Amino acid sequence: MRSKGNKLSFKGQKIYVGIDHHLKRWSVTVYTEELMHKKFSMDPNPKQLANYLNRNFPEAEYLSAYEAGFSGFSTHRKLLEVGIKNIVVNPADIPTTDKERKQKEDKRDSNKIAKSLRSQSLVSIYVPSRQLEELRGLMRYRKTLVKDISRNKTRIKMFLYRNGVDIPDELGTASKYWSSAFTKWLKTVRLTTAYGHIELENLLENTEKMRLSLLYVTKEIRKLSCHTEWKSKVDLLITIPGVGVITAMTFLSELYTIKRFKNLDHLCSYIGLVPTTNSSGDSERTGNITRRRNNHLRTILTESAWIAARTDPALTLKYNELKKRMNGNKAIIRIAKKLLNRIRFVLLNEVEYQYAIK
Repeated sequence: MRSKGNKLSFKGQKIYVGIDHHLKRWSVTVYTEELMHKKFSMDPNPKQLANYLNRNFPEAEYLSAYEAGFSGFSTHRKLLEVGIKNIVVNPADIPTTDKERKQKEDKRDSNKIAKSLRSQSLVSIYVPSRQLEELRGLMRYRKTLVKDISRNKTRIKMFLYRNGVDIPDELGTASKYWSSAFTKWLKTVRLTTAYGHIELENLLENTEKMRLSLLYVTKEIRKLSCHTEWKSKVDLLITIPGVGVITAMTFLSELYTIKRFKNLDHLCSYIGLVPTTNSSGDSERTGNITRRRNNHLRTILTESAWIAARTDPALTLKYNELKKRMNGNKAIIRIAKKLLNRIRFVLLNEVEYQYAIK
């Protein structure tokens, strides 16, 4: 029986914890500074993990890491609250052997996270504040609504084709932009049976509900853009061609501050506007743009680049030059990079965008 005078203390030592987290179970690996302590499975409970560490390694410094995933940053914040210094890492940044790729399992994943954490080879991704994360969630939800509405519209048109219902010639353009006139016509469409009409009626009802939701969310985002925290930055960004309020708020919610990127290359790498490379000896090959990206920013930046290429004379000239030696999709990525440089300059220097500057 251990006496009070012989109380253990790991003060000054570090304990490294790798977590492969899932909805119902965590796979955990614990390393001391010199050896692997234990691998085990547990409930997804940060407090339970903290109790285990306090019981086995009293007064030590606890360091943990897990891959960014479905839980966002809520697990990270809970770990910090119970005294565990946690970082969230990009899964692509964790050193992985070929064997680990082909024989993936939770215990092996938690082990390599813990080992990499101990060797100090992991770099934390940026963790936003709760307020910023919630705004980011709202902007991403709006994007999801837009996608869902588009899918439902496609389903309705396929329903019409499948049932041999022709769209009137005078509504050809209206159907493309889904005008109120086209919606009214859809409500008059009747099939040969009552139950045949149920599908169309339900599709229309769901589409209208989602459109109302989109309208409400968009209005709330526009209200947010007028708040003191965002207004000055939004006002600057919307002077850039192709950037409206929604695009500006998407940029700000994903980046928050442009100052956390040390240079343009760092920012391009985060968004995913850099090419893949493969160099060996005297051979050096450059491929397409990397698959590693912030998909929300790269998509919206590319959309803005198409508009900017049409409306800014300098970017129009550059696009025309690029188009002579590459296809349009590759050319617009280079325009997007130039536009991103302009966005960065506007935010860093707090000045409005100037057209026709090379």
